[in-house]
Amino acid sequence: MIEMAENAKNHPPDLNAAFDIVAIAASAGGLTAIVKVLSTLPGKFSAAIAIVQHLAPEHPSFMAEILSRRTDITVKQAQEGDSLTPGTAYIAPPNRHLLVNGDGTLSLSQSELVHFLRPSADLLFESVAATYKDRAIAVVLTGTGSDGAMGVEAIKKMGGTVIVQDVKTAEFSGMPSAAIQTGNVDFILPLNEISSTLVTLVMGEST
Repeated sequence: MIEMAENAKNHPPDLNAAFDIVAIAASAGGLTAIVKVLSTLPGKFSAAIAIVQHLAPEHPSFMAEILSRRTDITVKQAQEGDSLTPGTAYIAPPNRHLLVNGDGTLSLSQSELVHFLRPSADLLFESVAATYKDRAIAVVLTGTGSDGAMGVEAIKKMGGTVIVQDVKTAEFSGMPSAAIQTGNVDFILPLNEISSTLVTLVMGEST
């Protein structure tokens, strides 16, 4: 883990960060898992975070408000045209795909469902991979189904890093298992180790 972080420092510096973005995907059981990951990130975390959590499309989401109370980083529901900012987490709104554009801004889309889902982790990961290449980290947390598995392959193809929650600590194993089965995973970690690993990779620091 430390060795990978040191190697990553050889990339051109961007606020001294080794990575520009962390894309997180979760479904069933995801809110608890996302709180666990974000709650111990430092407010000065030097990458932006984009989050897809599968939500009921017909109900407003209070995820941003819930997460804001439990972390030192800034959390907001993503809006069309937002510019990715280090230390800020952007949550996909219900019934919208969240996509990262080549200029570091966000797009929201109501294009067709992907594997019966909107938002889709696969679409987020694929857009992140295309834009940030080896400066991207994808994280797959608890959830049913296989969303994120295709996106994980895109992240790895472009030189990015993939972290998956160990299924033994996942409330629902479908999404983590599907990602692991692609063979494109760098770290399989218990939930309580993901945050510290992100800090080490992104900032070259140990917590």
